[in-house]
Amino acid sequence: MSTAEPSPPLPAPRGEISDALLSALAGPPGPVAIPAMRAGDALSDDDLHLALYCCYELHYRSFAGVDPFWEWAPSLIEARQSLESSFEQRLREVVQPRSVEPSAVESTLRDLVSHDDAPSLARTLERRASVEQFREFVVHRSAYQLKEADPHSWAVPRLFGRPKEALVEVQSDEYGGGRPGRMHATLFAHTMRELGLDQRYGAYLDRIPGFTLATVNLMSLFGLHRRLRGAIVGHLAAFEMTSPGPNGRYARGIRRLGMSALAAEFFDEHVEADALHEAVAAHDLAGGFALAEPELAEDILFGAEALLVLEGRFASRVLEAWETDQSSLLAPLDVDPAREDLVVSGLSA
Repeated sequence: MSTAEPSPPLPAPRGEISDALLSALAGPPGPVAIPAMRAGDALSDDDLHLALYCCYELHYRSFAGVDPFWEWAPSLIEARQSLESSFEQRLREVVQPRSVEPSAVESTLRDLVSHDDAPSLARTLERRASVEQFREFVVHRSAYQLKEADPHSWAVPRLFGRPKEALVEVQSDEYGGGRPGRMHATLFAHTMRELGLDQRYGAYLDRIPGFTLATVNLMSLFGLHRRLRGAIVGHLAAFEMTSPGPNGRYARGIRRLGMSALAAEFFDEHVEADALHEAVAAHDLAGGFALAEPELAEDILFGAEALLVLEGRFASRVLEAWETDQSSLLAPLDVDPAREDLVVSGLSA
């Protein structure tokens, strides 16, 4: 008997664009007519980013009942390109090009990261977030963490030499380094379970807003296009460079709330692993790639800065909701009563 986790169901539409796409995906491959995007922010629009996420998801685990031939159906790819165009165009309006010598890419990356002034969601989670808010944060992150490393792995066949070796070195650890049960996506699922959440892949898609899906779509956009290989390298480098500090704060927040060691294990693992990855990603991957393909040096910085911009917007939106005692998700969470009892007993112990 197969032990594979089934694909999630198709989500509910959030507007004309996602309605047209999801209606098409529910049937056999054929024409897809995507309406033009109306007024909205292409970096966070719920309708656009749900539709784009669903297009990309066909390359990952897809959805229950969706014909596998949709993945490369010309009409679907054409529809996806129209959504990507709106997203990428807006990104390039917000993230201005940076002229840089290839030899200066690593130092410029470090400067970008050190001067990032986005609000610190990690500090809030460390010091004062409630269990309910921590759950919300984990649900937001589940859109990526349950498939952690997969978008960046699209870049492996597109690199060569030392940058390729560096990328594989980082990715190997993300997938557990050959240790059964240590894949980072698996550890994140353990965190979800310990918080009383549904750890199934895609279980919360209907609750995750567009500003969160945009952070995941960014990785898929960069990873799936060879022309953007410099951007996915920059994205991963900045991702690893900004990981150890926040993950340490998340782990301390978990412990402040009295949660189990298993709940904190995912974050603890990233403090240790990403401290090692940071130098490899910045120097060997990003710096090495800039020297190997100097014409893509600016793209490396574009990918890194796009990450910082979208992560900053994500943090701002979540914190704004919490500051007014609102949920940062699209719908309230349902917590397994049995798990809730364990969480509460842990807090009161």
